[in-house]
Amino acid sequence: MTRSAGPAGTPAESSGEASAATSAAWAESAFAGLAAENRRLRAELVRRHLLDLAIGVLAVQLGVSTADAAEHLAALARATGLSAEDLAADVLNASAAPKDPLGSPGDWLTGAPAGSATLLGPEALHPDDLPPVLGRRLRRTAAAAEIADGVTEGVRTLLEGGLVPLGAESLWLWRRAEAGCLRLAGQAGVGATEAVAWWSIPPAAPEPIRAALAGNVPVWLENGPGDAGPLPGAGPDAARAVLPLRRRGATVGLALVGWPGPAELTPSVRRAVTGLMDVAVAVLDRPDAEEPGAPVLVDVLDALVHPGALLRTNPTTGAPVVDHVNEAAAVALGGALPADDRSLHRAFPHAHEELARLVRRARHTHRPQHAARLPAGRPAGAPGPLLDVRVLPAGANRSVVLWHTVGDPGVAAGRAVARLQSVATFQDSLTGGDTVWSEQAYAMFGMSRHEAPLPLLALRGRVHREDGEALTGLLRTLMERRSGAQAVLRIVLLDGSVRHVRVAAEPLLEGDTVTGFVGVYQDVSATRRTELALTATFDHLTAVRDQAELRHQLALQLQQAIVPEVTALRELPGDLAVAARYRPAAKEYQVGGDWYDVLPLPSGKVLVAVGDIAGHGIDTVTGMVALRNAQRALAFTGRPPRQLMSWLNEVTLRTGGGATATAVCALYDPEDGGLVWSSAGHLPLLLIRDGRARLLEPPHDILLGAVPSYAYTERRTVLRPGDTLLLYTDGLVERRHDGLGPGLARLVATAGRLAGRESPELLVDGLLGAALGDTDDDTSIVAVRVRRPGEAEAEAEAEAYAEAESGARAGSRTGGVGGVGGVGGAARAG
Repeated sequence: MTRSAGPAGTPAESSGEASAATSAAWAESAFAGLAAENRRLRAELVRRHLLDLAIGVLAVQLGVSTADAAEHLAALARATGLSAEDLAADVLNASAAPKDPLGSPGDWLTGAPAGSATLLGPEALHPDDLPPVLGRRLRRTAAAAEIADGVTEGVRTLLEGGLVPLGAESLWLWRRAEAGCLRLAGQAGVGATEAVAWWSIPPAAPEPIRAALAGNVPVWLENGPGDAGPLPGAGPDAARAVLPLRRRGATVGLALVGWPGPAELTPSVRRAVTGLMDVAVAVLDRPDAEEPGAPVLVDVLDALVHPGALLRTNPTTGAPVVDHVNEAAAVALGGALPADDRSLHRAFPHAHEELARLVRRARHTHRPQHAARLPAGRPAGAPGPLLDVRVLPAGANRSVVLWHTVGDPGVAAGRAVARLQSVATFQDSLTGGDTVWSEQAYAMFGMSRHEAPLPLLALRGRVHREDGEALTGLLRTLMERRSGAQAVLRIVLLDGSVRHVRVAAEPLLEGDTVTGFVGVYQDVSATRRTELALTATFDHLTAVRDQAELRHQLALQLQQAIVPEVTALRELPGDLAVAARYRPAAKEYQVGGDWYDVLPLPSGKVLVAVGDIAGHGIDTVTGMVALRNAQRALAFTGRPPRQLMSWLNEVTLRTGGGATATAVCALYDPEDGGLVWSSAGHLPLLLIRDGRARLLEPPHDILLGAVPSYAYTERRTVLRPGDTLLLYTDGLVERRHDGLGPGLARLVATAGRLAGRESPELLVDGLLGAALGDTDDDTSIVAVRVRRPGEAEAEAEAEAYAEAESGARAGSRTGGVGGVGGVGGAARAG
C-alpha cells in the first residue's frame, strides 16, 4: 500500500489505512461468498449427475424420451415420498442388480422388468443386500467420485462415503506404468510415509497383487496376506481386498482396500466393494496426486489435534505455497484446498501477507518465528484469527505453520508475563542442559540477545560485593534445603550502573536430586528509588498533615459562621412546636453533611426538611450549605414538594461536584393540618399519635444528584392536634452489623416508649440518649409537634417560671424568629 507523504497519523495515512481495511473486508466477504457458492455448485453438480444417470436408465427401460423419463421420475418421487436423489439412487441400484426370481426391485420403479444395463459391473451391489439408506449412500458416493477434480479427491470420496460404512479404513489406487510397474495415483486413510514406501511397485510384486493382475479377479484376504508377502495395511492380520481395475477389457490399474483388522467379507460387502472399484476406474483419469516431499512432516502434522500446514517455497517466484494441511487445518480453513490453487492467499486469505513475512524470516534466520495472532487487526466480516502462530523452518525450501483456533491459557499466560517489562523468566539445568532466558532478561542484565545467558550459579561475578552473602543464602536454600527462595540482589552492569533485581526461584527435583532451577527475575530498581523518595519526603508529609488539621479547623469555623447556633425555641404558625438536635460523627471531626430546616413561608405554610449529603470535610460542608440555601430560596416559589425536590436534584447535579444526597422536603398547611411531602431516597418519617409510633411509607424515589430531569412524587398526611412528626438522618438508626430494618424497628419501639413526653425537646433528647446507632456517623433529628388547644399557654408559663429560677438555658433549644434552621453543628450537640 502506498501512502501519501506526511507524518504517521496524518489524514492521508488514516485514509489509506481505512481504505486498506475496507478492501480487506471486501476481499474476505467476496472469498467467503465464492467458497460457499463453489460448495453449492459442486453439490448441485453431484445431484444433477445422479439424476441424469437415473433418467437415462428409465428412458432405456421404458423406451421413452429423456423428458418423459424425467417426468416419470418426478411422479415416482411424489408417489413414494422419497427425495428425487434417493429415488434416483434406488433406480440405479435396481437397474444394476441381477434378475431376482421373486421379482426385481426394478419392477416397482419402472413397471417393467429390470434391464441388463450394469453400471457397477457384473458383481454390482444388489439393493436387497444392504439397508436402503446405505445403498443410496453408496450410489451417491459413486456419483460424487465420478466428477471429482483429482485422484486424491475421488479416492477420499470413495473411502469416506462408500468404504468406511463397510468397515474399511484405507484405499489405494495404482495406475499401470511402463515395464509392468504400478505407480501410485492416489490414496486415502494412509500415512504419507507409508504412501512413499509404496509409491512404485515393481513387476516382482507380492503374490496377491500378481494374482489379481494375472487372473483379472479380486483377491479377498479376510485375515491378511499371511505368508504371501507384505502388503500395505494396518497389520499382518488385517483384512484386505486386492482388485484389478479394468477398462474396455484391459487392466489399467490396481486397487487395494484395507480394514483395521480381520473382517468377514460377506458376498454383499464384496459386491459393494467391487462396484465402487468400477467407479475407481473413472477416478484414474483424474490428475495424479503429488508425491509428498516431506512424508515424515506430513505424518507428524496429521497426528496433531490442532491445525498445522506444510509450506513449500516456489523456487521460481519465491512465494510459499501449501503442500499439505492436516484435518484440523482443513476444518479451520473451510475445507480441503483445490489441487489447482494451493497459494498462500487461497489458504489464508485474511493473513497471507503477515504469514508470508514470518515464513521468509524463519527461512533467513533459521529460527522459529512467533505471532500471538494473525492478522493483528481483524477486518469487519473476517473469520476468526490464527492464534499462537508458530512458523518453523524445515529444510531448504519448506516451513511448518502451526496455530490454534482457541486461545491456549498457558501460552497466553506466558505472553502476559512478557508484557511486564520488569519481569523475566529463566530456567537452569544442572545436568548438562542449557540455561534459557525469556527475552526481557537480556535487557535487565544489559546483555545482547546473541550472548549466552548466565546460569544462576554464575551470577556472582555480576552481583555487587555487598550482596554476595544474599546470593549464597539463596543458592544454599535451593541446593541444600531443596525449597524455593527469593532475594533482592544488586546487579552491576558493564557500564557501571546498578540495578536491583529480585530473584525468585524453585528447584527442579528428580527424586532427591536437584537437576536445575526455574524462576523469575524482577527489576525492582524503581521500587527502591521510590522507597528512598518516600523516606526523603516524610517531613513534608508531616507538614501536609498539619495543614490538613488547619483546613479542618477552618471548616468548623466556616460552618459556625454560616449558620450560628440558636438558643431559643420560637413559635411557628399552626401551633407548631419544633426541636432539633445535631450529633457530629466524632468529637475530633465535627464537620458533616447533615442539614435540617423549619421555615415559615409567605403563603402561611411551613417548610420542614432534613437532608444528608455523602462525605465529610470542607467540600461536603460547602455542598451541603449550597443545597440548604437553594432549598430555602426555592421554597418561596410556593411550588409543591415534588417540584422543589426536582429542582434541588438539578442543583445537586450542577454544584455538587459529583456528590449525592438524600433528603425529605415537606410543606405543612395550618389551615387543614395537611402535610404534603416528598423523599429523595431518605429514611421514612415517623409519626407518633395517641401514644403509638409508626413509620410513614415514603415514595420510592432516587437520591439527589443521581440522574438528571428526574420527576419526584409526593405523599399527603393529615396531622392532628397532639401528633408528633420525627425527621432524622441515618446516623440515628444505623449499626455496624445490622441493616436498616432492625435499626428502624428499634427506633419505632423507643419512640413508642417515649411517646408520653409531649415536649419535642424531651423526645429528641431521649432518642439521642438511647444510642440507637453505633456507626459514628452524623445524626440530625427534627421533631415537629402539633399542639393541642391551651398547650402553648401552659408551656409559656412553665418556661417563664424556669427562666426566673435558673436563667436562660443557653444552647438547650434551637429556633428563630423566622424559623429553625441548621447544618451539622448549628443546633445544640446532643
